Amino acid sequence: MQGGSDPKNLTVLGLFVLMAFLSGCRPAAAPVSVSNQPVSVNGRRITKPLAEMSWTGEDGRVEKLSDLRGKVVILDFWATYCGPCREEIPHLNSLIAKYGAENLHVVGLNVGGAEDRAKIPEFVTGTRIDYQIAFPDDDLNQFIFAESSSIPQTAVFDRNGRLVKKVIGFNTAIQRELDAAVEQAIRME
Repeated sequence: MQGGSDPKNLTVLGLFVLMAFLSGCRPAAAPVSVSNQPVSVNGRRITKPLAEMSWTGEDGRVEKLSDLRGKVVILDFWATYCGPCREEIPHLNSLIAKYGAENLHVVGLNVGGAEDRAKIPEFVTGTRIDYQIAFPDDDLNQFIFAESSSIPQTAVFDRNGRLVKKVIGFNTAIQRELDAAVEQAIRME
């Protein structure tokens, strides 16, 4: 066929386009649900309810979300080497100043590993942190990092220990999301 296309070539091309379309449009894997119930993360079942997941303070004292019932709680997962984590610290301090320690409890959960843990005392000397620093248990880490391993990750819980919002990273837009979640949690009964 002169000036036109060979029908066999059009059929092959059509099949190729159809195959590419079908293989490229499959639905993505379902996201892992963030809830207050135990979940399965990477095939490992997390057996503790969220309220019973714990962290250990620098003083060795173990604490869990259920211990803080009656307060809005922010769990902030951070490391000393993380730039956005360092940027978030003054904002977390300002939230405590705004709402008061009797209403809002912030825990900075260091997830930087053993090498980073050794740097915390020096980091705290040069950085004002108005809240507790601790280290999360494995179940809490698995729960928070089920969707992304990025830091900072900041989770806001209402006075009854229910997850209100989790944000990943820190910038002006995320700060607004965090502020709205804290405000919502403070207003909830």
